Amino acid sequence: MAILVMIYGQSGTGKSTSLRNFEPDDVCIINVSGKPLPFRKKLNTNNTDSYAQILKNLKSISKPSIVVDDATYLMVNEFMRNAKVTGYQKYTDMAYNFNYLVDAAAQLPDDKIVYFMGHSDQADDGREHFKTIGKMLDNYVTLEGKFTIVLKTVVKDGEYMFSTQNNGQDTVKSPMGLFDHAMIPNDLKAVDSAIRSYYSIGGDG
Repeated sequence: MAILVMIYGQSGTGKSTSLRNFEPDDVCIINVSGKPLPFRKKLNTNNTDSYAQILKNLKSISKPSIVVDDATYLMVNEFMRNAKVTGYQKYTDMAYNFNYLVDAAAQLPDDKIVYFMGHSDQADDGREHFKTIGKMLDNYVTLEGKFTIVLKTVVKDGEYMFSTQNNGQDTVKSPMGLFDHAMIPNDLKAVDSAIRSYYSIGGDG
């Protein structure tokens, strides 16, 4: 099974920018919103918000790491396409489609790492978590439970960081000993290398 990593945070806190140190042979980005990357380096990118196309891409991508950015917009775009459809079924479909995609990503080979980037939201109890549409994924699936690693983007004193440890009010988690500090630099290539070393898997370009 592939290793799944969730990365969430508010807009402008460095999710996409964290990709800057990858090289083209390292990663393929599934660009859901089709927006340009916030740096000049050219990385392999597929622009699509189609679940069918993304599922096809997951099976065909040869790069060791895959990034789905911004995964939240898979649900947002589907919701907007069906905004005039009445009834609860559209929410069930959205939850099913996203959950199926996550499960499909998990079935990729052991040396693959799949990153799902998305926005953060706040639950009724104040806990910060990955933003979804509707309550089904939150209430019945517990989306973060499907991920081995959950990181949060944080801007602290003007420095862009990843939070690696739960603060009691979020869903951040990482395996014991994977990271040395609760806050690490916003560098997804360094995170990718650390994960591959920790689990003794290949693909570190």
